[in-house]
Amino acid sequence: MKELLLKCIYPLTLIVLSVLQSCTSSKQLTYFQRGTNFKEDTINFVESYIPTIKKGDILSIQISSLNTEASAFFNPYAKTVVDQNLNGSSYNPLPTITGYLVGQDGNIKLPLMGTLKAVGLTNTQLSELIQAKLKDYLREPTVNVRNQSFRVSVLGEVARPALFTIPNEQITLPEALGLAGDLTIYGRRDNVLIIREEKGKRVFTRLDLTKRDAFRSPYYSLHPNDIVYVEPGKSRIASADRAFQVMPTVVGILSVIAIIATRR
Repeated sequence: MKELLLKCIYPLTLIVLSVLQSCTSSKQLTYFQRGTNFKEDTINFVESYIPTIKKGDILSIQISSLNTEASAFFNPYAKTVVDQNLNGSSYNPLPTITGYLVGQDGNIKLPLMGTLKAVGLTNTQLSELIQAKLKDYLREPTVNVRNQSFRVSVLGEVARPALFTIPNEQITLPEALGLAGDLTIYGRRDNVLIIREEKGKRVFTRLDLTKRDAFRSPYYSLHPNDIVYVEPGKSRIASADRAFQVMPTVVGILSVIAIIATRR
């Protein structure tokens, strides 16, 4: 009886493996391949993206000085940001964020200093502005500004699709895909879609990560609220179709095996 079952299961396994086997080639899966110029090992790419503050951003502003007690008055928000996204789990809730909300007028309100214009400034520029105003209240103040609203979404054929908060406000496309656990074997590396908000419009751009020219693209460095979408390749669609096609056959063979086993 055991030999009969083995004779039935072995060909069944071969059928399933052959049907689900992907026809994806290694060239389709390899990142940053050389072009026609095989000596090209150095590429000039665009400068790193430096984000500026926008309406609706939430800013963490930490102020310190020689007088710790006096500095505490200017820090009403305790630092409670915990970046739960960086451990790679797509099931983590969004982190609780506290800080100064940049209003629709582009301003923030700080203790004693009142209203300050923040929109359009970099974190460094806003830090210098606040530090200059604090000299009237604190001895040798230092200011650290971080934008807690820098997030990117990675969707599609990746291991762990999720919305990621980027604490250092600098991230490239490969780094974002790395946070998402990389593309699956079915993801198209030659046609990665990036959706970006620019000047009141949504811009749709595609990058070929199998070519080194991707380093030259202005979309190589991601911006806040960028959406990265990896579409499935033909092998994913074909394998899904073949799986549905072979399923009745598999169920039928297993039913025959079950009948034979019960009669013995």
